[in-house]
Amino acid sequence: MPPSPKNTAHIEHLNSPDFARLGLPFSEIVRVGDLLYLSGQIGTLPGTLTPAPGGIQGEARQALENIRNSLQSHGYSMAHIVKCTVMLADMNDWAAFNSVYTQFFTPPYPARNAFAASGLALGARLEIDAIATVLL
Repeated sequence: MPPSPKNTAHIEHLNSPDFARLGLPFSEIVRVGDLLYLSGQIGTLPGTLTPAPGGIQGEARQALENIRNSLQSHGYSMAHIVKCTVMLADMNDWAAFNSVYTQFFTPPYPARNAFAASGLALGARLEIDAIATVLL
């Protein structure tokens, strides 16, 4: 049964040309109303599926740059992020990750959770997904 017209939200799939060229089976960002749901980002070099060098800090920096670039390509910024979820292959990397994370955000920081995960895509050391608002 189709949803009632009163309860439908406009859903928009946002894919930058760089993201679309990768041919991945998911959208870069999905906008539902005033919220942006960003697909998880691992620390791959732009336009590739190759992990950035530099261990956890290099991958963390690249993943956050990928998020920033994704938002900017659609007219948004890191200031629009309200929530991040961080998956780490090794929770011992939590402090090293935080040292990079705090370079991309200023207080008050977005809400966040982090947990250990095994078997991340492409052998990544971390994956970050985010929710942003179009409102500031």
